[in-house]
Amino acid sequence: MALYIEVFIKLLLSVVLGGIVGFEREYKSRPAGLRTHILVCIGAALVQITAINYFRTSGLTNMDPMRLGAQVISGIGFLGAGTILKEGANIKGLTTAASIWVVGCIGVAAGTGLYIEATAATILIYVSLRGFKILEDKMTRGKKYINLEIAAKNTPGMIGKIGNLFGELEISIDTIDISDNDEEQVIIFLTLKLKNIIPIEKLVDDLISIDGVHKVKQV
Repeated sequence: MALYIEVFIKLLLSVVLGGIVGFEREYKSRPAGLRTHILVCIGAALVQITAINYFRTSGLTNMDPMRLGAQVISGIGFLGAGTILKEGANIKGLTTAASIWVVGCIGVAAGTGLYIEATAATILIYVSLRGFKILEDKMTRGKKYINLEIAAKNTPGMIGKIGNLFGELEISIDTIDISDNDEEQVIIFLTLKLKNIIPIEKLVDDLISIDGVHKVKQV
C-alpha cells in the first residue's frame, strides 16, 4: 500500500510542477502549453517510476534503473524540435523547446523521488521564464528590431545597393539569410536594428526604389 501512495505522490507532483511551467508557456500563447508540459512531466515520471520499481522487484543486480529515464530525455528533444519555427531570418520557439526538455528532467527527478530538487528546479525555471524576460526587455530598450523579406533580381552588387541604403539610414544588419535557388531572383531575409525611429512604410518605399528590388515585406 505504501508503494502505491508513493507512486501517487510522484505522479501528482509531476502534474503540479509540469503545470507550473506549462501555465507560463500557455500564458505566453506558445505552441506547447499547459497540457503538453503536464503530459511530458507525467510521462517522464512514470517511466522512471517503472524502471525503479522493476529494479526493486526483479532482484536483478546488473540493471541500471536510470537508463530508461535517460532515453526519455533524449526522446523529448524530438518533441521540442516541433515547437521551433523559422520565420524569415527569425527563429521562434527555442525557449518553449527548452522548457519541454527541462520539464522532462523534472519528471525524471520526481519519479526518482527527488522531491525537493524537482520543486527547486521548477521554481528557478519559472523565475527564469518570467523574471528574465523583463530583464531582457530592459536591456534591449531603445533598440528596435524588425524582420524583412526582400525579393530582388539575382545580379552582382544587389546586396551592396541594399547595404548602402541601410548605411544612409543608420540601420544595422543583425542577421542575414539569402536564398538563391532561382537563377532570376534572390530572396533575402534580414533582421535589422534601427538606431532611429523610421516608419516602416518609408523604409519599404526606399527599398522598392532600388533598381532590381521586386518586393519587400515585413515578416
